[in-house]
Amino acid sequence: MKKCILALLVGLAATLSFLSCGGGKKTATSSGLTERVLASQGVTASFSFGSLVIINGLNDTLPRVSPLHAGTSPGLMVVSPTRSILATFDSATNSVYAVDTAKETTIGNVRLPGPTTSIVMPTANPIAYAAVPTASINGFAFLGAVQVMKFYSGSFTSIAVSNAQTVVSDTTGSKLLVFSGDSDLVTVLSPSLAVPPVDTSCTNTPGNGVCTVVPGFDRPVYAVINGSTAYILNCGPQCGGTQASIAVFDLPTLTITKTIPVHAATWALLNGSTLYVAGTPPTNHACTGQTTAATICGRLDVIDTGSGSVTATAVITDGYHQRMDLTSNGQLFVGARDCTNVGNVNNPGTGEVRGCLSIYRLSDGSVVIPPDNGNVDGLQAFTTRNVAYVAEGGALRVYDTTRDVLLVNNFLPQGTINVVGYVGDVKAIDFF
Repeated sequence: MKKCILALLVGLAATLSFLSCGGGKKTATSSGLTERVLASQGVTASFSFGSLVIINGLNDTLPRVSPLHAGTSPGLMVVSPTRSILATFDSATNSVYAVDTAKETTIGNVRLPGPTTSIVMPTANPIAYAAVPTASINGFAFLGAVQVMKFYSGSFTSIAVSNAQTVVSDTTGSKLLVFSGDSDLVTVLSPSLAVPPVDTSCTNTPGNGVCTVVPGFDRPVYAVINGSTAYILNCGPQCGGTQASIAVFDLPTLTITKTIPVHAATWALLNGSTLYVAGTPPTNHACTGQTTAATICGRLDVIDTGSGSVTATAVITDGYHQRMDLTSNGQLFVGARDCTNVGNVNNPGTGEVRGCLSIYRLSDGSVVIPPDNGNVDGLQAFTTRNVAYVAEGGALRVYDTTRDVLLVNNFLPQGTINVVGYVGDVKAIDFF
């Protein structure tokens, strides 16, 4: 009998050791959930406070756990590469709140000198960068800066960049590409060399190591960085320029090595050697092949980065494209803002309903336009489930990516997770 008990105890110890080393199911977090999604919950006319709502990503339900505090009207969210830290922008106070996702507690916050629509957090450190186009730099006749935010201390360093709209980082945070509105320049920053509290290298001594201003672009607005190469999106005519294109930019030498013309370019996603680029051309934007009341459509160009050529083009919804995510079964979700909305999703009747979301199927190049309205503020696909979350028009939708339709079951009437308030973004904070 003693031998049996001893064998049982040894087996139990081995099993616990196996689980603790990651061989079994993930360790539960403080909420008791292992596959969590956060939705930023902003204020509305009938809802007076905001928060980050925790969603159970296993079954698309709202568990009975307290939401995370992040100001009064959080929206845009970014996560660190390890997903251990999440930062969100509170538009009510122009503050950025950082959250420890394992402990599910707030790390700290930094109040910015103005609103932002672009934040990056390139490493696991609690440091993020925000482009603030209206930041006032004392003693200078221009507005705009990149704010280097340190959440534990609640402090930031301002690096003056005129009308800084968008910031993109390499994987180490050692190089930042900054894009300014109505400009044909790209500003390259080395933030670790910046002198706090305000660095004016871009104005006084560009090229001194902190700041290098590179000309030769056509209304650049965004970039995708892969190693030492940046694929910079020249917005061209959609932003008041001449020709939309992708500028292949060598980061070590800060030179353009190739330019690839496209229909339009405001957002992109890189998958292996394939770059997907979306935008809305101001001309030649017919909705060819689609039966719709919309008179203007956008374009999605598929680029082989090896040959530097466009291999396919698809007609998608119009607007200013600002989000993309790719599911594990080959569905590319493309979202825009300020698009042509058709019909009313709350009263569809028998007419067309159309908004700012397009789904491009990699397998055959076809496009699905789901029957929903509003700006697409957030996209989140998963690897272990054939679903995707879409924050569109303030609602949080769940799509079945095997059919590209709203997922409907007992928990999700009409494919919606019932988050009260305006959902401004959605992010998975566990790897699944």
